[in-house]
Amino acid sequence: MNVVIKKFNDLSPLELYEILQLRSEVFVVEQDCVYQDIDGNDQKALHIIGTVENKIIAYTRCFGPGDYFKEASIGRVVVKESQRKFKRGNQIMNSSIKAINNHYKTKIIKISAQCYLNKFYTNLQFKSIGEKYLEDGIPHVTMVRE
Repeated sequence: MNVVIKKFNDLSPLELYEILQLRSEVFVVEQDCVYQDIDGNDQKALHIIGTVENKIIAYTRCFGPGDYFKEASIGRVVVKESQRKFKRGNQIMNSSIKAINNHYKTKIIKISAQCYLNKFYTNLQFKSIGEKYLEDGIPHVTMVRE
């Protein structure tokens, strides 16, 4: 998987379309969750894009400290279903962690994780903090990596 990091204004119209299509495919259709994905935060995010054969198959958006949470954060973590068996989630998350370290000069990262992915994020050195809560009807937990 090839990974590129771009600011919003550096995304091509095709890249933005493919990102939004992948997010909709997984978060809205696969997870059967109606929510407002286009939330006005993409413009201030750093976009971590994973491609195979020039198609976007994995993605996250990252924020610096104070842009979303007090800490730096990673969100909209998504991998095309057919690519999950290749550990693309680990690859895109490791690239995202590295991007935050390099671009924002911090190691502290806070995420809002879907509870069923707790083990996945724990393996990436995130620790659960606080109680579980519902976000868009899906159980979540706050996790931090230091």
